[in-house]
Amino acid sequence: MTDVFGLSHKDAGPVTGQNRHEQVVFCSDERSGLRAIIAIHNTALGPGLGGTRFYPYESEQAALADVLNLSRAMAYKNALAGLDLGGGKAVIIGDPAKDKSEALLRAYGRFVQSLGGRYYTACDVGTYSEDMDVVARESSYVTGRTPANGGAGDSSILTAYGVFQGMRAAAEYAYGTPTLRGRRVGVEGVGKVGHRLVGHLVEEGAEVVICDVSEAAVERLLRRHPRVEVVADRLELTGSDIDVYAPCSLGGALDDETVARLRATIVCGGANNQLAHPGVEKQLADRGILYAPDYLVNSGGVIQVADEIAGFNMDRARAKATQIYDTTLKIFSTAAEDGIPPAVAADRLAERRMSEVGRIRGIWLGH
Repeated sequence: MTDVFGLSHKDAGPVTGQNRHEQVVFCSDERSGLRAIIAIHNTALGPGLGGTRFYPYESEQAALADVLNLSRAMAYKNALAGLDLGGGKAVIIGDPAKDKSEALLRAYGRFVQSLGGRYYTACDVGTYSEDMDVVARESSYVTGRTPANGGAGDSSILTAYGVFQGMRAAAEYAYGTPTLRGRRVGVEGVGKVGHRLVGHLVEEGAEVVICDVSEAAVERLLRRHPRVEVVADRLELTGSDIDVYAPCSLGGALDDETVARLRATIVCGGANNQLAHPGVEKQLADRGILYAPDYLVNSGGVIQVADEIAGFNMDRARAKATQIYDTTLKIFSTAAEDGIPPAVAADRLAERRMSEVGRIRGIWLGH
C-alpha cells in the first residue's frame, strides 16, 4: 500500500518531512474520461513543477505510486538544477493514442488551474507541446508549450544536451579528459532524448551502439546515423564491451542483474529513476562503476521549460543547462571526499538547498 502522507520514521531522511507529499489531488471528469492524479511533493523552493505523464496504468494504485515517486524526484531535480521551484508531477490514466481528446485535456487544465499556481505542468511520456497548448486554454500554469505560443517546444533538446554535459564530466573524472571521442557508448532507448543524445555523441566522435524495443525508433535513427551499431536488447547491450552505459528508456534499468553484468566504466543516461531499488548505487560504487545521478544529468529539460515562466530564451536556458557539467564534477568530488556514492552526495546537496533556502522563504515580508 502506498503511503501518501509520508514514510515511516526509519525511512525519513535528514531533512524533516522530505519524504512527505504536501498535496495529492485526484481529478475525475466522467464525460471526457479524465482520471488524473496531481502530486505536489515540496514547495520549499517555490511552486511545484513537473510534467504530465499520460500512460495506461494497470491500476489506480500503480498510477499513484508512480506519481508519488516522480514528484519526489522532481523536487530533488529542481533543487539540484538551482531552480526556485519545488517538485510536482501529474499522471493521466489511459492510453494517449485512444483516450486523449480536447475535452479531456481541457478538463485536466481546469484542475491544474484550481491549484492556484502551486503546480506548473509540462510535457512527459505521452504528452507533447501541442497538448500543453490545449491545457493552457484552461490554465495559466502551463510550460513546455509550442514556440508559436511563446513556449520552449520540445524539452528533449536540452535534456539530451544536459545528459551529454554530465557524460563529459564523467569522462573528465574517470579518464582525465572531457571527451567521448573514441569511447564506446551504449544507449538504451532512442526516443526523443536518446535520439538527440546519439547525435551529440556521433558529432563528438564516439562509437555508439544502441537498442530499443521500437523498430520504428531504431530505423528512424539509422536513417540519420547509419554507422551506429544496433543490438537486440538491454541484455546484449549491457553485457557488451562498452565504456559508457546510457539508459534513456523507462526507469528501473539498473537492477541487480544488470549491475552484475555491466562492463561499462560510466553510467550516465536520460531516464528517470534508473536505480531499481535502494542499494543499487552502492553496488555500482563497489564495482568501480561511476554513476552520474539521473535527476542531475537529465535536468536540462526542466531547465528548458522552467525558463518559459519568465519568458523563454533558449540562450539563457542552454547556458544554465551547461552548468550541469560543473555540478556533476562537484558531486563526484564530494562523493570521493566523503566516501559515499555519487547518488548519496547528490541527494545531500539537493536536501541542503531545500532546507537552507526553504528556511529563508519563511521570513515574513509584511504582506
